[in-house]
Amino acid sequence: MAGSWYPDDATQLAAVVDRYVAAVEDDPPPGRPRALIAPHAGLMYSGPVAAFAYKVIRGVPYRAIVLVGPSHFVPFRGVSIWREGAWETPLGPVAVDAELSAGIRAYSPEVVDLAEAHGREHSLEMQLPFIAHLLPGTPIVPLVMGHQTRQTAFALGDALVAAVTASGRADDILLVASSDLSHYEDAQTAASLDAVVLERVEALDAGGLMDALERQPRHACGGGPMVAVLHAARQLGAASAHVLRYADSGDVSGDKSAVVGYMAAAIW
Repeated sequence: MAGSWYPDDATQLAAVVDRYVAAVEDDPPPGRPRALIAPHAGLMYSGPVAAFAYKVIRGVPYRAIVLVGPSHFVPFRGVSIWREGAWETPLGPVAVDAELSAGIRAYSPEVVDLAEAHGREHSLEMQLPFIAHLLPGTPIVPLVMGHQTRQTAFALGDALVAAVTASGRADDILLVASSDLSHYEDAQTAASLDAVVLERVEALDAGGLMDALERQPRHACGGGPMVAVLHAARQLGAASAHVLRYADSGDVSGDKSAVVGYMAAAIW
């Protein structure tokens, strides 16, 4: 997506990220977040919202960041992991934490190797401008979820807990769920649908969010990743969650007749 959804020039990209983060006037809450939820649309649309999440962890050292996003193009069962190497960005390569990746893979048969699930996928890529610029040198573990079933979401959450705990560095690993909310509803309908997700996130209620998604899949494209990360964060000791920003694409485009909802949240 470099050169289309976000600038492919390092200087320009860094300047855009800095501008979005600087526009967040709220001081970040104290403490070290265990998890974030951030959107993944084109940077001009979702970047101003994602900046609310990433400002909270700017300058906070983490040993690794686990990214969980939905598969938009390849349908499959389970969750595809990218196990080693690095992902290229205009800001330089972002290494994959092969050791943590292997740990997650070992703890659940739901975690599979399906390289093609990552080929066209943007849900994780759109997190990288913030990670590469604000947390340079921090490795990632990329995970793309196929069919977002209850079994897959909670199994991934359990695998994350097991692998992070076994690594001996649970407090140094950040979990990030990548998700946009409702798609192409009018702004009023979108806000009503999205409010259900915001409420369940702030309650740290993975089960309640999964119930809502099963009743109404229109709530989010990355509902399963959010459920997995909420479930894992709570098992790892998280006690509170805060929605930092909610907006929709119409705030940028001016068209409120068919919007995409965006949320930034942090979990402590």
